[in-house]
Amino acid sequence: MAGNFSFDQLKKAVSNGEIDTVLACIVDMQGRLAGKRFLAQYFVDSAHGETHGCNYLLACDIDMEPVPGYKAASWSKGYGDFVMKPDLSTLRRIPWLEKTALVICDVLDHHTHDDLAHSPRAILKKQVKRLQERGYIGYFASELEFYLFSETYDSARKKHWQGLDSASPYIGDYQIGITSKEEGVMRRLRNEMEAAGIPIENSKGEWGPGQEEINVRYAEALDMADRHVILKNGAKEIADSEGKAISFMAKYNYGLAGNSSHIHNSLWSADGKTPLFFDRQADWTLSSLGQQWAAGQLKYAKEFTWFLAPYINSYKRFQAGTFAPTKIMWSEDNRTAGFRLCGEGTKGIRMECRIGGADLNPYLAFAALIASGLAGIDEKLELQKPFVGDAYQASRLPEIPKTLRDATETLAKSKMLKQAFGDDVIEHYVHTARWEQFEYDRRITDWELHRGFERY
Repeated sequence: MAGNFSFDQLKKAVSNGEIDTVLACIVDMQGRLAGKRFLAQYFVDSAHGETHGCNYLLACDIDMEPVPGYKAASWSKGYGDFVMKPDLSTLRRIPWLEKTALVICDVLDHHTHDDLAHSPRAILKKQVKRLQERGYIGYFASELEFYLFSETYDSARKKHWQGLDSASPYIGDYQIGITSKEEGVMRRLRNEMEAAGIPIENSKGEWGPGQEEINVRYAEALDMADRHVILKNGAKEIADSEGKAISFMAKYNYGLAGNSSHIHNSLWSADGKTPLFFDRQADWTLSSLGQQWAAGQLKYAKEFTWFLAPYINSYKRFQAGTFAPTKIMWSEDNRTAGFRLCGEGTKGIRMECRIGGADLNPYLAFAALIASGLAGIDEKLELQKPFVGDAYQASRLPEIPKTLRDATETLAKSKMLKQAFGDDVIEHYVHTARWEQFEYDRRITDWELHRGFERY
């Protein structure tokens, strides 16, 4: 079950006063929860059927400013409504908010009530349906990394996000003694996510001072994406309630490790019982289906990189010697690779895509990995031999796009993704990416002022 709360249970909890607020949330283009707080009684009486929101929510930038040039929503069209349709299977209690439940909504066209094609959840649902039509289930798991600060969001803002005090001044990668000092937030995060129906396997220190990693139990792709966005939102809310701040920014400090979101993925039978990637007799114990899937992801990685790295900042994470990849290749259990084979020799065998940062939108990222994997199967691609050694030092390997501009223009030309997602959807997100670049290019930075104000 995707959530941990049935609609009947919600109605009972509302009637006896246990729940008085229901959050009805869509997921925006940036992978954030957006929506309304309902008086719980009103939600169970009528709003559980549908509610409405302004369609600019899927046509604005990260600062919530309306962006000109979208076909789907604009000033000339008056920024009308779309339908927010609660998916009641996602209902769950939210333990860190008093007397509160949450539901994820699908975004529908106001007139036809069809899924809005450019909605992130609709994009992933379309790719999941393609898997189902072939008798597959895609199991996914995203590892999330973030920095924990001994700052409030207000104090960080007053410092202009510079010189912040991290939860630890030392690298705490796997270190129990150091991370014990961070348990005020991390223990709550593990336990309260579990209570919200988001099963947590573990957390650990990562390779930056005050950096954390949290691992969610794998799930079917759509369920995993829902878990991912609720976890990110909840982590910030829990930290804020403890007087702390969290950042999922891909590269908040150029001299420190970036925040990744590694994505593990594999195919199983429709009943979820048979691993379709495991073949003890095959090379690397990876079945021919798994090899074709991986080969498709490798072939099209440049074309879908934007879905894993959507901002200017995202590309500062791709640095040699930082556990972030710079090359598009695969290897057996090698953390310098863009793609890593995990679980070799077991039914848990899977591909790990290491390209994505913690700033990605999981619905878009998962959808792109599914589309490219299916393309590999359809094209019967042959998987190259695994790379051995230090990929950072290797020559003649294809490189991950170095800039947002490179990734955007590669996405714009992708025939595979246009076929999988639809031309209008790709055009919508290419426009999003180009606006991010435009916003960056037109601003005068502190670095420019420092170098040029008096010098030329």
